[in-house]
Amino acid sequence: MSATAKPAFIRQQYAFAAHIRDPRNNAAPVGVEDRRMGIYRELFFNNVEGFLGSSFPVLHKLMDEHSWHALARDFYAHHRCHSPLFLDIPREFLDYLNEERGERDSDLPFMRELAHYEWVELALSVAENDEQTPLAVDGDLLAGAPLLSPLAWPLAYRYPVHRIGPDFQPREPDAQPTYLLVYRDTRDEVGFIELNAVSARLFSLLQEQPGQCGRALLQQIAAELRHPDPELVVQSGHAILEEWRRLDIVRGISPNTP
Repeated sequence: MSATAKPAFIRQQYAFAAHIRDPRNNAAPVGVEDRRMGIYRELFFNNVEGFLGSSFPVLHKLMDEHSWHALARDFYAHHRCHSPLFLDIPREFLDYLNEERGERDSDLPFMRELAHYEWVELALSVAENDEQTPLAVDGDLLAGAPLLSPLAWPLAYRYPVHRIGPDFQPREPDAQPTYLLVYRDTRDEVGFIELNAVSARLFSLLQEQPGQCGRALLQQIAAELRHPDPELVVQSGHAILEEWRRLDIVRGISPNTP
């Protein structure tokens, strides 16, 4: 059905919605007082803009108000959300940044990575814990197969996003990636830790080989590093695993470990 063939009340609704989203390029519905339309224009936009500001507080703080409002307005006017839930707006905003906005000279060079980093905390705070695998909480992490929490997510960025703020705004990415691990513990508190190349590799192996004992994984890392003292790598890795257990990143070991 073409737009002109739709009933009058539907055409009115379309005109109302188009004007609310982008009043500069879409006229208000005929016969509606502008004062009343202004209430809706402000209410709808302010709700979305306020939620974005609370979801991305660092990015908001680093931008002047004109640039921030222009960014929020462009998202509000042009992005088509796929979810009606307010909690999904930050995810939709990331989609807009990565897939629709394009490169703009005025944008902060780390904007997309910083936005993703800020979104992760919200996403993890509401993620469901579907952990069902039985485990031995106090088992030996070297002899047994360590089990990762499903609420521990590895992250990698070109910029050191965890240090970005008003006093530190890099213009170029670091020579080496920044590895982070975000997790939610059993008290439902979200935390971040920075990983080095070895601990990032250990986490990756725990994901790839969930039935392998901790000692074997650390020996594999020692071989990859061609370390002259593999046992030193094992002991250092054991300390990392124990710290991860303390933080609820590692929940224990599989009871089916050979």
